[in-house]
Amino acid sequence: MNNSDNSNRHMISILMENEAGALSRVANLFSARGYNIESLTVAPTDDPTLSRLTLVTSGNEQIIEQIVKQLNKLIDVVKLIDLSETDSIERELMLVKTKAVGEQRAEMMRLSEIFGGHILDVTESTYTIELTGPGGKLDNFLNAVEKDAILEVVRSGATGIARGQKALHV
Repeated sequence: MNNSDNSNRHMISILMENEAGALSRVANLFSARGYNIESLTVAPTDDPTLSRLTLVTSGNEQIIEQIVKQLNKLIDVVKLIDLSETDSIERELMLVKTKAVGEQRAEMMRLSEIFGGHILDVTESTYTIELTGPGGKLDNFLNAVEKDAILEVVRSGATGIARGQKALHV
Protein backbone atom coordinates (compact mmCIF):
# COMPACT_ATOMS: atom_id res chain seq x y z
CA MET A 1 0.00 0.00 0.00
CA ASN A 2 1.55 3.26 -1.01
CA ASN A 3 0.39 5.60 1.72
CA SER A 4 3.51 7.23 3.09
CA ASP A 5 1.61 10.14 4.66
CA ASN A 6 0.07 7.94 7.38
CA SER A 7 2.33 5.14 8.58
CA ASN A 8 -0.13 4.27 11.37
CA ARG A 9 -2.84 3.30 8.85
CA HIS A 10 -3.25 -0.44 8.36
CA MET A 11 -5.39 -2.40 5.91
CA ILE A 12 -6.09 -5.85 7.34
CA SER A 13 -7.62 -8.49 5.09
CA ILE A 14 -9.37 -11.38 6.83
CA LEU A 15 -10.56 -14.69 5.42
CA MET A 16 -13.43 -15.82 7.64
CA GLU A 17 -16.28 -18.30 7.84
CA ASN A 18 -19.33 -17.02 5.96
CA GLU A 19 -21.65 -17.42 8.95
CA ALA A 20 -24.25 -15.32 10.71
CA GLY A 21 -22.70 -13.17 13.42
CA ALA A 22 -19.10 -13.34 12.14
CA LEU A 23 -19.02 -9.67 11.10
CA SER A 24 -20.66 -8.69 14.38
CA ARG A 25 -17.92 -10.47 16.37
CA VAL A 26 -15.21 -8.55 14.50
CA ALA A 27 -16.99 -5.22 15.04
CA ASN A 28 -17.55 -6.05 18.73
CA LEU A 29 -13.86 -6.83 19.18
CA PHE A 30 -12.99 -3.31 17.98
CA SER A 31 -15.77 -1.67 19.97
CA ALA A 32 -14.93 -3.46 23.24
CA ARG A 33 -11.31 -2.31 23.06
CA GLY A 34 -12.01 1.22 21.87
CA TYR A 35 -10.32 0.72 18.48
CA ASN A 36 -11.67 2.63 15.49
CA ILE A 37 -12.58 1.04 12.16
CA GLU A 38 -12.04 3.64 9.44
CA SER A 39 -13.59 1.50 6.72
CA LEU A 40 -14.89 -2.03 6.40
CA THR A 41 -15.87 -4.10 3.36
CA VAL A 42 -17.01 -7.70 3.31
CA ALA A 43 -18.19 -10.07 0.58
CA PRO A 44 -18.23 -13.80 -0.18
CA THR A 45 -15.19 -15.31 -1.93
CA ASP A 46 -15.05 -17.92 -4.70
CA ASP A 47 -15.68 -20.43 -1.87
CA PRO A 48 -19.27 -19.86 -0.67
CA THR A 49 -18.32 -20.96 2.88
CA LEU A 50 -15.80 -18.10 3.21
CA SER A 51 -16.01 -14.31 3.18
CA ARG A 52 -13.22 -11.80 2.82
CA LEU A 53 -13.38 -8.85 5.17
CA THR A 54 -11.07 -5.90 4.63
CA LEU A 55 -10.82 -3.27 7.32
CA VAL A 56 -8.77 -0.13 7.67
CA THR A 57 -7.71 0.99 11.12
CA SER A 58 -4.98 3.11 12.66
CA GLY A 59 -2.65 2.61 15.57
CA ASN A 60 0.92 2.25 16.67
CA GLU A 61 2.80 -1.02 16.28
CA GLN A 62 1.64 -2.37 19.66
CA ILE A 63 -2.03 -1.60 19.01
CA ILE A 64 -1.96 -3.23 15.55
CA GLU A 65 -0.15 -6.27 16.98
CA GLN A 66 -2.87 -6.54 19.66
CA ILE A 67 -5.65 -6.18 17.05
CA VAL A 68 -4.11 -8.94 14.90
CA LYS A 69 -3.73 -11.27 17.92
CA GLN A 70 -7.33 -10.67 19.00
CA LEU A 71 -8.67 -11.18 15.46
CA ASN A 72 -6.75 -14.46 15.16
CA LYS A 73 -8.46 -15.68 18.36
CA LEU A 74 -11.95 -15.26 16.87
CA ILE A 75 -13.45 -18.63 15.98
CA ASP A 76 -14.68 -17.38 12.58
CA VAL A 77 -11.27 -16.12 11.41
CA VAL A 78 -9.51 -18.62 9.15
CA LYS A 79 -6.52 -16.48 8.14
CA LEU A 80 -5.52 -12.82 7.96
CA ILE A 81 -2.85 -10.56 6.51
CA ASP A 82 -1.87 -6.96 7.22
CA LEU A 83 -1.65 -5.68 3.66
CA SER A 84 0.23 -2.63 4.93
CA GLU A 85 3.23 -4.86 5.56
CA THR A 86 3.43 -6.12 1.98
CA ASP A 87 3.35 -4.71 -1.53
CA SER A 88 -0.35 -4.49 -2.28
CA ILE A 89 -3.02 -2.94 -4.46
CA GLU A 90 -5.73 -0.84 -2.81
CA ARG A 91 -8.95 0.27 -4.44
CA GLU A 92 -12.08 2.06 -3.36
CA LEU A 93 -15.26 2.90 -5.24
CA MET A 94 -16.85 6.35 -4.98
CA LEU A 95 -20.07 7.71 -6.46
CA VAL A 96 -20.37 11.51 -6.49
CA LYS A 97 -23.47 13.45 -7.44
CA THR A 98 -22.56 16.97 -8.55
CA LYS A 99 -24.30 20.04 -9.81
CA ALA A 100 -23.88 20.32 -13.57
CA VAL A 101 -25.45 23.50 -14.90
CA GLY A 102 -24.02 25.78 -17.57
CA GLU A 103 -20.22 25.93 -17.48
CA GLN A 104 -20.18 23.41 -14.62
CA ARG A 105 -21.19 20.66 -17.07
CA ALA A 106 -17.98 20.94 -19.09
CA GLU A 107 -15.85 21.35 -15.94
CA MET A 108 -17.34 18.23 -14.29
CA MET A 109 -16.86 16.24 -17.48
CA ARG A 110 -13.23 17.42 -17.70
CA LEU A 111 -12.49 16.57 -14.06
CA SER A 112 -14.15 13.18 -14.46
CA GLU A 113 -11.92 12.41 -17.45
CA ILE A 114 -8.74 13.65 -15.72
CA PHE A 115 -9.38 11.35 -12.74
CA GLY A 116 -10.45 8.37 -14.87
CA GLY A 117 -14.07 8.60 -13.80
CA HIS A 118 -17.22 7.63 -15.63
CA ILE A 119 -20.40 9.66 -15.75
CA LEU A 120 -23.17 7.19 -14.92
CA ASP A 121 -26.20 9.45 -14.79
CA VAL A 122 -27.00 12.75 -16.47
CA THR A 123 -29.93 15.04 -15.72
CA GLU A 124 -30.61 18.65 -16.66
CA SER A 125 -28.78 19.83 -13.54
CA THR A 126 -26.64 16.95 -12.21
CA TYR A 127 -24.02 14.35 -13.06
CA THR A 128 -23.39 11.19 -11.08
CA ILE A 129 -19.74 10.22 -11.45
CA GLU A 130 -18.12 6.88 -10.62
CA LEU A 131 -14.44 6.82 -9.62
CA THR A 132 -12.24 3.95 -8.47
CA GLY A 133 -8.71 4.00 -7.14
CA PRO A 134 -6.70 4.45 -3.99
CA GLY A 135 -8.40 6.58 -1.34
CA GLY A 136 -5.96 9.45 -1.91
CA LYS A 137 -6.96 9.72 -5.57
CA LEU A 138 -10.64 9.94 -4.60
CA ASP A 139 -9.83 12.57 -1.96
CA ASN A 140 -7.94 14.56 -4.62
CA PHE A 141 -10.97 14.48 -6.91
CA LEU A 142 -13.19 15.82 -4.13
CA ASN A 143 -10.66 18.57 -3.40
CA ALA A 144 -10.61 19.55 -7.10
CA VAL A 145 -14.38 19.99 -7.24
CA GLU A 146 -15.89 23.19 -5.86
CA LYS A 147 -17.42 22.35 -2.48
CA ASP A 148 -20.84 23.82 -3.31
CA ALA A 149 -20.98 21.68 -6.47
CA ILE A 150 -20.99 18.40 -4.51
CA LEU A 151 -24.50 17.20 -3.72
CA GLU A 152 -23.77 13.71 -2.39
CA VAL A 153 -20.82 11.35 -1.90
CA VAL A 154 -20.94 7.59 -1.35
CA ARG A 155 -17.74 5.58 -0.79
CA SER A 156 -17.31 1.83 -0.50
CA GLY A 157 -14.30 1.79 1.79
CA ALA A 158 -10.95 0.31 0.89
CA THR A 159 -10.35 -3.20 -0.32
CA GLY A 160 -7.03 -4.67 -1.31
CA ILE A 161 -4.97 -7.60 -2.44
CA ALA A 162 -1.28 -8.49 -2.21
CA ARG A 163 0.77 -8.15 -5.38
CA GLY A 164 2.48 -11.09 -7.04
CA GLN A 165 2.35 -14.68 -5.78
CA LYS A 166 1.36 -13.85 -2.20
CA ALA A 167 -2.30 -14.74 -1.65
CA LEU A 168 -4.72 -15.01 1.24
CA HIS A 169 -6.32 -18.43 0.89
CA VAL A 170 -6.87 -21.62 2.89
